[in-house]
Amino acid sequence: MHGTQNDFIVLDARTRSFAHPSAFARRWCDRHTGVGADGVLFVETSVLADARMRVINADGSEAEMCGNGIRCVARFLAEAGEPDRLDIETLAGIRQTAVESREGDWRVHVAMGTTSISYGTRAFPDATVVNVGNPHVVLFVESVDGYDLAAAAATIAEDPAFVGGANVHLAAIERDRVRVRHFERGVGETQACGTGAVAVAAATRMRDALPAPLRIEVPGGSLAVEFDVHGEATLIGPAARVFDGFLDDDGA
Repeated sequence: MHGTQNDFIVLDARTRSFAHPSAFARRWCDRHTGVGADGVLFVETSVLADARMRVINADGSEAEMCGNGIRCVARFLAEAGEPDRLDIETLAGIRQTAVESREGDWRVHVAMGTTSISYGTRAFPDATVVNVGNPHVVLFVESVDGYDLAAAAATIAEDPAFVGGANVHLAAIERDRVRVRHFERGVGETQACGTGAVAVAAATRMRDALPAPLRIEVPGGSLAVEFDVHGEATLIGPAARVFDGFLDDDGA
């Protein structure tokens, strides 16, 4: 499945356990020798919510939350007979999802909660640091093209303020939208990052730069982010199902 081309292997782990999720992700996310994906989404049972989502990045590390991934999980569960509105447990807390449309690539809302914002990193004093349940650094630039995003992300990864690394985003405000490029820890540069889109929207909102809802243009498509009067963010975007199959994996 994918959300704005941020792609995932989605596994139903409600009836089967996976002993080595990190090794599984490293093996099957490899685009040359495996299925190929930015990460693996394990759909598990939850005692706190309707289901639980674990996000294992392509390098085997675990992420607290994934905005594009949780939309895919919401569709996966809805197609399996679950309701269109679900509470899904993540390491960042419980998130509410709602299927808005089942046409085409579907359209799913995710209640992302509030964000916390601070400013400046050791290497980038003008950066906006946003917590969306996971850490993000937003760099506003004139143009996202031709910028060495990987080098900026590597510099930020060395900052002691980000012990587990951070997701880094370039953002350029253009009339009625924000163009973005994403570098996700544990993956690299991706076509989209859902929590990153929320982080960019929150940082843009602090600048009073654009009216709501904010249109976030990512390499893989378009996402929308809305904020209510309490500052609670809602992420809106597609959830596409690409294909289904079976894996014969002795290490799972």
